[in-house]
Amino acid sequence: MIAELAKDIFWVGYVDWNVRDFHSFDTWRGATYNSYLVRDNKTAVIDAVKAPYVDNLIKNIAAYTELDKVNYVICNHAEPDHAGGIGELLRNLPNATLLCNAKCREALAGYFNDIDSWRIQIVANEEKISLGKRNLMFINTPMVHWPESMFTYVPEEELLFSMDAFGQHIATAARFDDEYDLDAVLREAKSYYANIVTPYSKQVQTTLAAAAKTPIKIIAPSHGLIWRTHVADIVAEYKNWSAGEYAKKVLIIYDSMWESTTQLANEILNGVVSVSSEIDVRMFHVRKSSLTEIATEMLDATSVAIGSATLNMQVMPQVAAVLTYIRGLKFSPKFAAVFGSYGWGAQAVDILDRWVKESGWTIVAEPIKSKFRPTKEQIDAAKNAGSILAQKTNNPNHKSM
Repeated sequence: MIAELAKDIFWVGYVDWNVRDFHSFDTWRGATYNSYLVRDNKTAVIDAVKAPYVDNLIKNIAAYTELDKVNYVICNHAEPDHAGGIGELLRNLPNATLLCNAKCREALAGYFNDIDSWRIQIVANEEKISLGKRNLMFINTPMVHWPESMFTYVPEEELLFSMDAFGQHIATAARFDDEYDLDAVLREAKSYYANIVTPYSKQVQTTLAAAAKTPIKIIAPSHGLIWRTHVADIVAEYKNWSAGEYAKKVLIIYDSMWESTTQLANEILNGVVSVSSEIDVRMFHVRKSSLTEIATEMLDATSVAIGSATLNMQVMPQVAAVLTYIRGLKFSPKFAAVFGSYGWGAQAVDILDRWVKESGWTIVAEPIKSKFRPTKEQIDAAKNAGSILAQKTNNPNHKSM
């Protein structure tokens, strides 16, 4: 389908319907690698695609212009899902100059062996390149989410090519936000933010503050749907997510061997529900859930209970995976409780307790350790921990951490 963002500005990317894993990010809906063509007195391609799909990109470009008439290729981000095909692309665009910042050139040199043969022009922050009727302005956005990341802006159209920011992983024949269910788009945008962008929230806030001075009618990210109708909605969500805003939400995350830890998890749930039916409480058995799903819900959760049986003097393997993944994403601090069962030693609960404290989260109850089956006292303690978490969660945007 023809996807024209503005007169003579086209989507020329690739839809990856079948990808389901994006370096441990579960892409249930597939993904897109968005590339754009700006046709003017001079012609520019904004970003390439993943290497296996560069032939599709070249074919799409050729549908709108002769290949030898492309003057520029802009690399906003050197990660291979955007730039993997850039070498082959340049070989097919004989008169094109690659525009990127200095850090991007350095990153590309690390991925490719032959960039000395490329025609490269380094662009500075806020530098403009004229295409004729339109200009391209380059905005460095370091650590949103790599050091070399940048946006490309077309002032005459108030159009922002936003690289990974504001993206989502959705494979669809639709190209624009108003052609797809908005709740689903925002849900995927939240998942993308939670699993990729969260560690760089401070940098996102800085970028948003700078972008507030720039009129934007269209946001064209490198993945997913293009924002042309709901720009204000996605910008508002990014403000909330980057600020670490809390929802009235409790997560219970656990793994169990012989269901003793499951029993404690259920009692924590009962404790939450006994305080308020308005709290969004969600249970995740980690071997039946994905890291992507857990991280998405973790983004705005106020409170978290984490439980594990002890296996070989450690937490269960998938609990360990969750702890590693969550720590790397650097979510806003949570109120927390830890629990678990054991047969010969309660090491798992001690590991969880230590992890929570090292993460700067606030423990609200004594660790609950059940030897074999939970006793009545331990069941009561689990329910009480749930009620305390619920009480803390009723004031989600707390300042007490």
